[in-house]
Amino acid sequence: MIFKAVGDTRPYPDHGFNTPKDWAAVAPRQVRLADLTTTKSTLDLEALLAEDSTFFGDLFPHVVQWKNALYLEDGLHRAVRTALHQRTILHARVLVIDD
Repeated sequence: MIFKAVGDTRPYPDHGFNTPKDWAAVAPRQVRLADLTTTKSTLDLEALLAEDSTFFGDLFPHVVQWKNALYLEDGLHRAVRTALHQRTILHARVLVIDD
């Protein structure tokens, strides 16, 4: 299994990080794919296969840590691409939300 779980919602409260500028303040760190729960259950193949998929967006996926769990909020295509290259770790921006 690539991810810890596949979800279809964001179970954590709204964090207010909506723009790339908001997320840019969060330093990237390494995250194991097997520790992530997705917040989307479907993947856009165009995003996965596009050569310039990071040209207009953040280079790093966005992960929210809440209640000791890691949720992949944005960048599912990057995480799947990482798995397809047989890598188990990716660099992501991890926003920690305290209860």
